[in-house]
Amino acid sequence: MTTTTMNPPRNSALYRAVWRWHFFAGLIVLPFVILIAVTGGIYLFKDEINNAAYSERRFVTPAETQAMAPSAITEAALEAHPGSLVAYFPPSAPDRTAQVKIAGEDGLTDTVYVNPYDATVIASAWDAGPSGSTPMWLVRKLHSLEYVGWWGNRIIEAVAGWMVLLVATGIYLWWPRGRKVGVMAPRRTSGRPWWRDIHAVTGIYTAGFILFLALTGLPWSGVWGKYFYDLSYAAGLGMTDGYWSNLPTSDLPAGEAMEQTPWIMEHHGMPMSGGTDGVPAALDDVVATVEAAGLHPGYEVAMPSGATGVFTASVYPDDISQERVIHLDQYTGEVLLDLGISDLGTLGWMAEWGVSIHMGQQFGLANQIVLLVACIAIVLMSVSAIVMWWKRRPAGSLGAPAVPSDHRIPHAVLLMAIAAGLFFPLVGLTLLVVAAIELMLHFATSRRTA
Repeated sequence: MTTTTMNPPRNSALYRAVWRWHFFAGLIVLPFVILIAVTGGIYLFKDEINNAAYSERRFVTPAETQAMAPSAITEAALEAHPGSLVAYFPPSAPDRTAQVKIAGEDGLTDTVYVNPYDATVIASAWDAGPSGSTPMWLVRKLHSLEYVGWWGNRIIEAVAGWMVLLVATGIYLWWPRGRKVGVMAPRRTSGRPWWRDIHAVTGIYTAGFILFLALTGLPWSGVWGKYFYDLSYAAGLGMTDGYWSNLPTSDLPAGEAMEQTPWIMEHHGMPMSGGTDGVPAALDDVVATVEAAGLHPGYEVAMPSGATGVFTASVYPDDISQERVIHLDQYTGEVLLDLGISDLGTLGWMAEWGVSIHMGQQFGLANQIVLLVACIAIVLMSVSAIVMWWKRRPAGSLGAPAVPSDHRIPHAVLLMAIAAGLFFPLVGLTLLVVAAIELMLHFATSRRTA
């Protein structure tokens, strides 16, 4: 589908200003966008990949007898792998192994896989947390750039904001305005026009997915996420203030104490057990309590940390409505807090649903395939942008769109940039850096011309 009427206003100051910002935004984030799309597409299928690659330690032949008691399973794991018990994962299905997390003297935690029917230790591996394996842990860390620490988190946050700007400016540039260009399908042409159509048409179909993926990943970011958390909590839309005010809480945030926790709980202090010198409740009794509470299969029971710590049973299944966290007193085994997704405020609830869909969990295989196609489309857009730029740039030049000669019309772009900077602080910071570079180049060009 193409249009063939009047000439486009490509020489207008507004069009050139938007085009120039779209160009520089792409130039800044393109390598990171490709990294995010590739690693995200892989991580969508982490469970399938882990099950196929490590089937010998994740699956067992179901037996007619009942599974052994948690205490017997953890005892066998500790005997084969001495250390401190960190967490216990009951088998999530009859053909699954039980998993026992044990911290060694070196401070590293390993996962020991045990046959639940006879307590035979099958294998052990470095604990990769929710990722399930070392390769998937690496993919996840690269996806969020946590692999490089504090700076990586900030870079990904800025990239997410820039992706929103790329979508907004891209839609403006895609709008045909009577030009002979591909609108809803590429033209039957070749060369740079074909690559332009591939980029624009793919972008218009993928725009909604890009916005969704960028925005659902932001609550876990360092700067934007903190402001969003504070706003949600202050407005009573994250988690009701005082939900556990009748319980003593520690200074240790749940996000640091737990390997995985609902976003809105990350900064809340962990509840504390009543006594400090009693005899800890038996693991068998704790498991029986959470089983009776109807916790979804696939849950984890984390051991108490310190004299005032609590047992924590938590589960984050594909069906987000079954997400749940239960804290139990270390000594009495009494349930101190039982929190499900319905107990969260509106924004907390939306954030959990958003990340579940973001990770391809909520709607099963269809969810995974749709997002995989979106990731492939994002890579295709990035590659087509590189090819377009390479084909149009003059030799020895960056090939950026020219600065508009009329500086009055692009004020609208300036206002949009300010609004984007206020909503995405790190985007605002990088916008200032780019603007400073623009000014330096402008003054350098003016002096050469003079």
